[in-house]
Amino acid sequence: MKLVTKHVDKQQDEAIVITYMEWTKQMEDIKNYILGSGKHITGYRDDIGMKQIRIDEILYFEAVGELVFAYTLEEMYEIKMRLYQIEESLKIDKIKRVSKSVLANLRKIESVRPALNGRLYAKMSGGEEILISRQYAKEVTAEILAG
Repeated sequence: MKLVTKHVDKQQDEAIVITYMEWTKQMEDIKNYILGSGKHITGYRDDIGMKQIRIDEILYFEAVGELVFAYTLEEMYEIKMRLYQIEESLKIDKIKRVSKSVLANLRKIESVRPALNGRLYAKMSGGEEILISRQYAKEVTAEILAG
């Protein structure tokens, strides 16, 4: 595969072109990464108020009771959406459900190890571990292995 870059003078001339012989999973992943790389979600914290968080900075989302939180390497933000709404809005990104109450950014998973009863522990960037329920373990593992 060849990479070609070209400087342009006007913003409206900016474009990314994917040239291919056969559309593969790798091409689809590249397209989805490009489309999702500029996405943000609004998070809230008492000390700073509202902040736009880049999706690619988020390790995982977790629902705790009626509240949903987004975790980055260093911060935690409340998200004023339901987990299913976040899941729907981020379909093209590598944000996938890993349990009833957690959506994980598959790009931020460093390793996976077995837990009891068919479940898995996923070690996230920064060292934190989340539990992948057995209902989602096979699908998540396949997606991680596919890249």
